[in-house]
Amino acid sequence: MKFQKSACIEPMYSELPFLERFQAAKDDGFEYVEFWGWTDKDLDAVKAAADKAGIGIAGFNGDAELSLIDPEQKDAYLEFLKKSVEAARKVGAKSVTIHSNGLGDGGLVIDAYDNLSDTVKLCAMYGTLIECAKIAENSGVQMNLEGLNITTDHVGNFLRTTRTAAEMIRLIGCPKLRVLYDAYHMQLNEGSLCDNIKAYGDTFGHIHVADAPGRHEPGTGEIYYPRVMKALEDVGYTGLVGFELIPETTTANAVKAIMAL
Repeated sequence: MKFQKSACIEPMYSELPFLERFQAAKDDGFEYVEFWGWTDKDLDAVKAAADKAGIGIAGFNGDAELSLIDPEQKDAYLEFLKKSVEAARKVGAKSVTIHSNGLGDGGLVIDAYDNLSDTVKLCAMYGTLIECAKIAENSGVQMNLEGLNITTDHVGNFLRTTRTAAEMIRLIGCPKLRVLYDAYHMQLNEGSLCDNIKAYGDTFGHIHVADAPGRHEPGTGEIYYPRVMKALEDVGYTGLVGFELIPETTTANAVKAIMAL
């Protein structure tokens, strides 16, 4: 099957002013767009640009510099998440993305919390995610928990395997709290993409695609994406596939590779 596609318009279409990227993505055949942060955006202008282009908004990051694994940040995390959910509702976004650690400029992990045991980190994340699930259910805005690679882009990030994310989601059991499976991050961390999709695909709420190494479009690295797409189809995944990638040369060339999937 052909999955609906979402373009991440922070790294893609960077040759255009931000608000022009919505129409460009629509013209290239994307059904949705997504972006990273919302606090630096004019949300009224974002909604107007999406409405004018006739394109949906898949989502954006909902937790900024705050962390799920820090017990002392629980209240602040949930308060900011509520603001993110309101921002999502304002622009009509389907979801917000959440992470184990707070991320700073360039996606760098702000604090690896080496002073905390894995037990404390897991328990803190579980407790805060239960509250996240309640917010998701009450608001109707889905939350997608994303693991990140620790080899290249996000050294020190705690949530790094599909299994940990999926088992946490299964334990909580909320249909509005899902896993964001980023094949690029997981190829770097653990490999075995198709095996992990088969084992945990029932927990997936959103997919991110980029090739590895390099984080460019499919066909530029070692991941055989036609097989990955088939694995997602085999487990019954019906959600969006988001292309969060840095074009190797131009956005136009990247789009050709994306639309060939």
